[in-house]
Amino acid sequence: MALRHAVLAALLDGELSGYQLAKAFDMGVANFWHALPQQLYTELSGLERNGMIAGREVVQDARPNKRLFRVTDAGLAELENFASAAAKPSFIRDDLLVKVQAADSVSTGPLIEQLTERAEFAEAKAALFEALLRKMRDGRGEDEFLRHGERIGPYLTCRRGLEFERGNRDWCRQTAQVLRERAHASEAARVRS
Repeated sequence: MALRHAVLAALLDGELSGYQLAKAFDMGVANFWHALPQQLYTELSGLERNGMIAGREVVQDARPNKRLFRVTDAGLAELENFASAAAKPSFIRDDLLVKVQAADSVSTGPLIEQLTERAEFAEAKAALFEALLRKMRDGRGEDEFLRHGERIGPYLTCRRGLEFERGNRDWCRQTAQVLRERAHASEAARVRS
């Protein structure tokens, strides 16, 4: 997947400025694709140059003018081709996992702190996803929304983000607990001898 596909998918909800797109990435798209704001602006320029999005200038009185972007038919065709192509398996690339891999040979105190921080971050992110899901449902129950909601794609990806963060939180908490217990047992054995 290229960043262009994530940008095109984010623009399916309607016209967005570069700033709004960056916020959309922070709130929803970031659970499956990370991009810095400058990368998004570069991608918007390329997509517009290639005719996959169209931009229009909006004149503002008290602020600088802004550009709003929308997906064109060519952009929809690109998304259709992308959606039809075989999906590649996902993989994990996480420095914290490398640190845990080395836990038998390094001091675990800092590692436990990092696991605790990551668990807290994941908990906060999960709470954001839960709030976003409630907002998308707009008072409807989940079953009803899943059957009749207008834009189900963002909802489903947000659910995946929620499960991902819950999994991160739980794994970090469990791993930190295991390392704490092993450190206490090791210290107790050292005191006894």
